[in-house]
Amino acid sequence: MTFEDLVHRAERVVVRLQAKLPPELRPLAAGVVVHYQSGPDSSVLAEGFEPDILGLFTGNPHGTEFSHADPAPPQILLYLDNLWDFAEGDPDIYAEEVRLTYLHELGHYFGWDEDDLADRGLD
Repeated sequence: MTFEDLVHRAERVVVRLQAKLPPELRPLAAGVVVHYQSGPDSSVLAEGFEPDILGLFTGNPHGTEFSHADPAPPQILLYLDNLWDFAEGDPDIYAEEVRLTYLHELGHYFGWDEDDLADRGLD
């Protein structure tokens, strides 16, 4: 499957998922840009993340003050080649992993830590 195919499939999952969010969360989710990349770049790996990371939230969580230490706007990075590899080339598993990874990273935007995410089945 080409990278363009993976992007198209992932975008469809994210758009459908955003439409199903509770009405009060939809505008918040829509305000977080989603970037589709094949894998993490060297700066992410330099921060100690594993090369097979599936997604990442960067920026300041919703409701927190702007941090000069992290001036970038909130964004979600989905690493599509890693997600495809994790799904072992199964399109249905890929779609489910995109869904879970997006929700996990969106949860970080909402300020949820790893325990909060696990409590919601998003670990």
